[in-house]
Amino acid sequence: MVKIIAIDGPSGAGKGVVSRMLAKNLGFHYLDSGVLYRLLGLVAVRHKIDTKSNRNLTRLAENMDVRFEAMTNGDNRVFLEGEDVTHELRTEQTAALASQVAASSQVRKALLLRQRRFAKAPGLIADGRDMGTVVFPNAILKIYLTASIEERAQRRYKQLLEKGEDVSLRALEEQVRSRDERDMSRDVSPLVVAADAVELDTSKLSVQEVLDTVLNIAILRGLM
Repeated sequence: MVKIIAIDGPSGAGKGVVSRMLAKNLGFHYLDSGVLYRLLGLVAVRHKIDTKSNRNLTRLAENMDVRFEAMTNGDNRVFLEGEDVTHELRTEQTAALASQVAASSQVRKALLLRQRRFAKAPGLIADGRDMGTVVFPNAILKIYLTASIEERAQRRYKQLLEKGEDVSLRALEEQVRSRDERDMSRDVSPLVVAADAVELDTSKLSVQEVLDTVLNIAILRGLM
């Protein structure tokens, strides 16, 4: 049986960086489920497909030409139809598209099997919003990371400034708030804390502190 640790939570809570570090520390595979939804949103725009057209989106989800290439720093380069779209996937516009397409039950069903294929020995760290509730409900450990809206917006603000982008902190706070509402209120696979998940507020914690906490939880449960 493949060991799976599911890490869920809202945007900006630290799931991505913590999950990548955890995967590297344990020697596990890593799934960033959000990338699949971002890719779908991106390819829909490129092919001029209405993001509200469930039928067309489902067809795209089932046939996306996607390739992941591992890098030495633990990240993945992502290729869509042969083109490296790694950086484009991290824009706020693409994130908004991902949230839109993720609301479709047909789309989520189409991507479900694709996500489960990432579960390979020796183990998998699955990062997303419904990893522990829907995709991998039998995960050996479920962690739910959260943080205040203000802190999450501030983190994104710093990231974008470092990239040289001109952004508004107030606008980012509103985007975070809107995305939370959309993710938590959708009819299918809403963002919720799994009943057996450990909830951890990262607002005042460093990445290393969050990582150490998760590792300690795994050790205390005899998972390592």
